[in-house]
Amino acid sequence: MSYSDSDNDLKLTLSPPGRRFYDRQQSSHTSTDDSERIDTLSRQSSTERSNPLRPKEDRIIPPYPWSTNRRAVVQSLDWLASCGITGIQGEVMCKRCDGSYMVEIHVQSAFLQVNSYFITHRHILHDRAPKRWTSPGLLDCTICHQIDCAKPIIHAKKRNINWLFLFLSQTLGLCTLDQLKYFCKHTRRHRTGAKDRVLYLTYVGLLAQLNPSGFYE
Repeated sequence: MSYSDSDNDLKLTLSPPGRRFYDRQQSSHTSTDDSERIDTLSRQSSTERSNPLRPKEDRIIPPYPWSTNRRAVVQSLDWLASCGITGIQGEVMCKRCDGSYMVEIHVQSAFLQVNSYFITHRHILHDRAPKRWTSPGLLDCTICHQIDCAKPIIHAKKRNINWLFLFLSQTLGLCTLDQLKYFCKHTRRHRTGAKDRVLYLTYVGLLAQLNPSGFYE
């Protein structure tokens, strides 16, 4: 029995049974998966855009022994005392000799100074930081022994700012407005307005963190 040339051509061009159907199914599934992925990303992006100022809820590694695992939140005075922490440290740099070193501040006495000033003057502050907070004096340098020249080093990463040291040394006013807004954002405080307003709220926020039973609002 012989075959014609047309029969041979037909046999050579046939694909294995079901191959093209399988390829079409794979292409269809891939397109569907890609579409679903794009839709998911689009929904996520839309959610983020609708609430761009929502505070981050993720926990962080406490940058200091007196920090908590929440951004811009420090431990209370009672917690510090229970752990035997009576002094906290911060790094400073002298503007005159360029020397840098660690400074230790006694927690209880420094807190009482800030607390006493706030309680005494709160009725005339009108929710604005006073000049002593907006233009704070610097520390005296223990290297060159010059006065009012040692400036606290504020960490470039906001999550690692030594908030308690700046508070106790009353140098929070050296922070930028953006850094102060970061504090208010993650402690759920109003953060609009001039710098003296946001700085005031930062001091009040740290007073409340250190002494939760106090009335500062």
